[in-house]
Amino acid sequence: MWEDIQAAIPLGFILSFMIGPVFFVLLETSAIKGFRAALVFDLGVIVADIVFITIAYFSSYQLLENLSNQPGLYVFGGVILLVYGITIFFKHGGGTRTSKLPIKSKRSDYLGLVVKGFLLNFINIGVLVFWLGVIIIVGPSLDNEPSRIRVFFTTMILSYFVTDLFKILLAKQLKRKLTGSRIRLIKKGIGIILIVCGLVLIVKGFIPNGRFNIESRIENISY
Repeated sequence: MWEDIQAAIPLGFILSFMIGPVFFVLLETSAIKGFRAALVFDLGVIVADIVFITIAYFSSYQLLENLSNQPGLYVFGGVILLVYGITIFFKHGGGTRTSKLPIKSKRSDYLGLVVKGFLLNFINIGVLVFWLGVIIIVGPSLDNEPSRIRVFFTTMILSYFVTDLFKILLAKQLKRKLTGSRIRLIKKGIGIILIVCGLVLIVKGFIPNGRFNIESRIENISY
């Protein structure tokens, strides 16, 4: 079992640095709204991952193939990210250069941050496909034993979460240097990143199935 834990820790660390919309929004939330807000946002992201892992565990390779052959799912998620990114880009474009920093998040805002983190991760169907691929690849090496699989993915999520804590703390140090104009630039940058991620998902929806072999992609990453 200790070997399973050792194998899961580096994977959780790598997962934490996978570039995507969640990665950048987490750093933005920490830098602008503070540690607690980013922590709550990250918990929403992790809940979505746990839901995906649960779905993946009780699914099969056939579901992975079906998902990769359903371009509408990628297009749907991509359109949501695209619209969200455009909204962020234009919503925070106004104001003066002397604008004050946003007020620290209240407790009533935390539920919204949890939901935001959950939905931002959950609408990306590629995350579910990723976890399905991990289950398919890692399962046999764990002899498909439920207890070993639980230990492996629990360790992986914990490693991911601890790494995120360090990212949040580092990003929080930037808060003192943020001015109103810099905040707007950050938000515009996040908007552009979300737009690009949305377009990538939409394009994935139109890539021929033969060119989008998910299992082989994950195997290459794992090596």
